[in-house]
Amino acid sequence: MATSQARDETPAPTDLQGGQVRLRTLILLRWAAVAGQVAALTVASGPLSLAVPLGPCFLVVGIAVAANMAAISVFPETKRLSEGQTMASLLFDTAQLALLLGLTGGLANPFAFLILAPATIGATVLSPRSSGAVALVTIAFVTLVAFYYLPLRTAGGTVLSPPAIFGVGHWLAIVIGVSFLTIYAGRVSSEIRSMGRALLATQMALAREQKLTDLGGVVAAAAHELGTPLATIKLVSAELADELDGRPEQRDDALLIRREADRCAEILRSMGRAGKDDLHLRAAPLSAVLREAAEPHLDRGRDVRFELLPAPDGPAREPTIARRPEIIHGLRNLIQNAVDFAQATVWVEARWSANRLALRIMDDGPGFPAHLLGRIGDPFLRRRPTEPSQDRPEYDGMGLGLFIAKTLLERTGAEITFANGSDPFLAESERPERGGAIVEVIWPLARIAQSASGPLGENVRH
Repeated sequence: MATSQARDETPAPTDLQGGQVRLRTLILLRWAAVAGQVAALTVASGPLSLAVPLGPCFLVVGIAVAANMAAISVFPETKRLSEGQTMASLLFDTAQLALLLGLTGGLANPFAFLILAPATIGATVLSPRSSGAVALVTIAFVTLVAFYYLPLRTAGGTVLSPPAIFGVGHWLAIVIGVSFLTIYAGRVSSEIRSMGRALLATQMALAREQKLTDLGGVVAAAAHELGTPLATIKLVSAELADELDGRPEQRDDALLIRREADRCAEILRSMGRAGKDDLHLRAAPLSAVLREAAEPHLDRGRDVRFELLPAPDGPAREPTIARRPEIIHGLRNLIQNAVDFAQATVWVEARWSANRLALRIMDDGPGFPAHLLGRIGDPFLRRRPTEPSQDRPEYDGMGLGLFIAKTLLERTGAEITFANGSDPFLAESERPERGGAIVEVIWPLARIAQSASGPLGENVRH
């Protein structure tokens, strides 16, 4: 059983592409950079008495101002830039800052480290390929500025030149900084985006399950509201039939209307009973909840066995637990994952004591990959089965099903652990019967049964 291949019926949300950043954000960052550059040039040429070429420097700063003004006049500030546009904007900022550094001492300028900023921003909003391109261009500019620059001079003409080893060290520090920040920021932002997509899918799954639960109430209400009009139709059609004794064709039509009204009333009574059952069944015996969760996967060619036994110190009667969408959908995804990769059998075990409920979902499949065992439950974790079969095709999974199951069940107070029943590298003939993947879900019984008491437990059926 592959950890990452738990598929469910919930559609994955659209992938969030890198570079979806607002133009206004980059404009504000550039204005901040322009303000800092103007302040630095003013202080350097004033209080610090450095011979800075103010004309060329302010020309370079003016280019940034012109770029901002052009962007404001051409595009609305709420525009979201594409990846290519974002990359071009960051490369422009890098080139502008590199040119300004070249006019003000190169890497001897204490503000040279600011050239890291565009590359870091690119790592957070761009795809790995684009952010890598921005990082490489930044390193190229830093290397160029290390060799070609106007040295800083005092007002008296003294050249402020640091030792060569300092220049090499500064260049190396910036290159390492660009590389590290690009990789680190890119990794963190990628995980944040993946987690955001996975949480969105979890919310979609829970919302769908909640809609199915609420549908029973809608059906019951509809059956109740339509009962009165149908009774009126039956009454009027009966009276018409009595008045049309001498007109057999019209009388038959009136009787047909009455029969169809009776049929509609029976359908509504059936729907009403089902809707009320669904509406009131907010808590149910453990066995009923487990079978409801497994129901979509009972006819997929695998033998799903249920074993419910109390612990030695537990009550003999099975507990009544909350019939919550999170529990049903979470367990359904775990059972689906087991059925997907079982050879023939899936076991759903339940054990309860006076204060704890433990479920174990096991199969006779190949088990979880050992090298991924510690990462199970992460979204978009990929792994490919080694031996696809006709009814279990080879495919790439995203781990989204297990992530959704883990997230939903943990919201109900469960602790979830993943393990293998045997070494996945053992030959199939040497594995024990339940030697595949094992998922254990443990609740404090008071936590999961709390919703089954009081108002929600008044209508529990056994």
